[in-house]
Amino acid sequence: MKASFALGALAAALLFMPAVQAHVTLQTRQAPVGSYYKAVLRVPHGCQGSDTTALRVRIPEGVLGVKPQLKPGWTINIVQGPYEHTQEFHGATLDHGVRELVWKGGRLPDAYYDEFAFFVFLSPTLSAGQPLYFPVVQTCEKGVERWIDTSGKPDAAGPAPHLELTRPAAPAGHAR
Repeated sequence: MKASFALGALAAALLFMPAVQAHVTLQTRQAPVGSYYKAVLRVPHGCQGSDTTALRVRIPEGVLGVKPQLKPGWTINIVQGPYEHTQEFHGATLDHGVRELVWKGGRLPDAYYDEFAFFVFLSPTLSAGQPLYFPVVQTCEKGVERWIDTSGKPDAAGPAPHLELTRPAAPAGHAR
């Protein structure tokens, strides 16, 4: 009885595993507020068997100093726009900055996996303990996948990649 239950549980886990790993995710899923962070978007497939030709990521409020990593064969568009609230960054008060990054012009075959990266600063005004969502639209030769759901529901059809924000690390020699 125990063996058949264990086999059934394993089969159920394997059945649902591809669905969990089938969407665009962040490689590192935790980072402290007030720190630099390298965001690596993992793209495991195209759209219903079609090759990926563009990836657009929306940069959330409080994410500053955005610098995308060059990707051979792709062009990068950096879309600037206003912030909802002014932000302090390296002694300057900012009212606008990078709001979207768009990689396009390349081709990622559906049968292959790739990563798209960018470097940012996570403002100390962000709330530790809260998820920070990076909605992504994946455009393919035929079709589009929208990884934009920010509800946090485990059964969301197109969950946005997200980062769990943690408290800043205590300085060396200081107790919390």
